[in-house]
Amino acid sequence: MKTGFGLAMMACGALALTGEAALAESAGVQKGGQKNQTPTVDISQNATFGSVSLSSGFTPDPYRVDMYSGGDVDATTIADGCVGMVARAPDFQLTYNAGSLPLIFGVTSENDTTLVINGPNGRWYCDDDSGDGTNPLMSIPEPQSGVYDVFVGAYGGNGAAAQLYVTELNSNASGGGDSQSNYAGAVDPFEAANYGTVTLSAGFTPDPTRINMRAGGSIDAQNIASHCRGFVTRAPDVELSYSAGSLPLILSVDSSSDTTLVVNGPDGRWYCDDDGGNGSLNPALHITNPMSGTYDIWVGTYSAGQSQPARLDISELYSD
Repeated sequence: MKTGFGLAMMACGALALTGEAALAESAGVQKGGQKNQTPTVDISQNATFGSVSLSSGFTPDPYRVDMYSGGDVDATTIADGCVGMVARAPDFQLTYNAGSLPLIFGVTSENDTTLVINGPNGRWYCDDDSGDGTNPLMSIPEPQSGVYDVFVGAYGGNGAAAQLYVTELNSNASGGGDSQSNYAGAVDPFEAANYGTVTLSAGFTPDPTRINMRAGGSIDAQNIASHCRGFVTRAPDVELSYSAGSLPLILSVDSSSDTTLVVNGPDGRWYCDDDGGNGSLNPALHITNPMSGTYDIWVGTYSAGQSQPARLDISELYSD
């Protein structure tokens, strides 16, 4: 039963809400049907760019995922230390079975990116510029087993193509451009390519696209994979960013010396060849159904201690 005081308050009407106005207010809806709520992330949603289950010691390492950064959620509203604009749904979901190794997340992009990760214990991990340039890198020294929901943000709100990588080996967390890694005696796909980056889409011209370089290095390619041969440099010679179509991708080398090819594909798979070129000591790789993404390419010499002139050919039509 309402008291006389309560009836008097209702009669005042200055603060009372009735009918549709009351329903709109309770639902947080403004005029025009727009919600009067700050957007936030929702880790219960499916990850936009997929998910994977990995156990400590996984191969290929690094595991790479191509994606697009940014979104409409201000990461500063998620947790202290988080920055950038992220999507509402996770960009990627990792289910991880931990061992004795650290778990490391990083991003490569031409734009300024950030990382926001929700760990298995509900803790938020965030980073801005600990990787190369304006890219983030985050190392979790003693990771827990469980689900990691990963958001790749755009610092200025300008989303762009990006690549997330997950590794247990590379800890390039110096905050500068120098790679500090555990790839001792092996190659490091995170270092800048010796002869630059090439971006090509299916049907590209000129075909073949050709890059002059010097082959060879001090690292035995068998340290990378047992089917690889030759001696290569620590950094890739060329990084190819490729948008695939229906055509094959053909990589070959022309040189007066005995050369080899070592290629790390977008899925982390290693492609290697020694004498697959036409009637020569030069290599050729024919990838029938290539994936879109990043191909890190090393041109080696079969014998150690050599540095020889060579030309890398990238084609969809020719095999030499």
